[in-house]
Amino acid sequence: MKFIYYNLLVILVVLTSFSTVSHPNDPIPEHETFKVYSKQIGEERTINVWTPVNYKTNADSFPVMYMADGGIEEDFPHVANTLAKLIQENKIKPLILVGIENTQRRRDLTGFTEVAKDKEIAPVVGGSEKFRSFIKEELFPEINKRYRTTTEKSIIGESLSGLFVVETFFLTPDMFDNYIAFDPSLWWNNHYLVRNTKKYLANFPKAEKRIWFAGSNTEGILEYTEDLAEILKKENSLNVKWNYSPEPKEKHNTIFRATKEKAISWTLNKTE
Repeated sequence: MKFIYYNLLVILVVLTSFSTVSHPNDPIPEHETFKVYSKQIGEERTINVWTPVNYKTNADSFPVMYMADGGIEEDFPHVANTLAKLIQENKIKPLILVGIENTQRRRDLTGFTEVAKDKEIAPVVGGSEKFRSFIKEELFPEINKRYRTTTEKSIIGESLSGLFVVETFFLTPDMFDNYIAFDPSLWWNNHYLVRNTKKYLANFPKAEKRIWFAGSNTEGILEYTEDLAEILKKENSLNVKWNYSPEPKEKHNTIFRATKEKAISWTLNKTE
């Protein structure tokens, strides 16, 4: 077990760095940037917002998609450009993208853990509850004040961000309507979320929630995404609409780009 966790920590430290480097092939779209001081986290956070073309041409209100790893040097341009393409192709309805730039990524995107090796990835871990409170209590109102929004909200993330997405889905399912997780780090805390999935589903809200998730061939990823899919299949909760995409041909650093369009299209198209 110690050897397995050592390998997982090496994978985490090396591969999650892909979310903090610039993507030269991703043009930076027109967007707005502002800062919000968070009392929940105790620091100032940079927020990037992309709006669809028709936001400026009419008075309609739009759904909102939120993402961690939302800096200009992170995944924000990639996701914004993907949304623009899907909207232009009439594959999804227009929506607003809100990106939250990272400060201490491994602190904000991990929940509690009882595993000593987990705690070695950063000086501070287990801050997801405060980060979630920041989004819900401080960022939601700020976005609703600044932009024309509907009540529909989505969240998207990969790796540790994917872990945060799945954790939010189970712990505070009413926070978002739609959830997208690429290669979520479900091994965290001895795959606690997967081990407790049945308990979470037993207390799930009656309102329909949608979750799409995928697993690459990375050690410590695919086995747990497959376990989660198997549990969701057996439980067959009518208020949970889910889609699992096993991607054994993809790597941790390729799965986002390989599956992004089908993930977003399925999740946001309520008829599917």
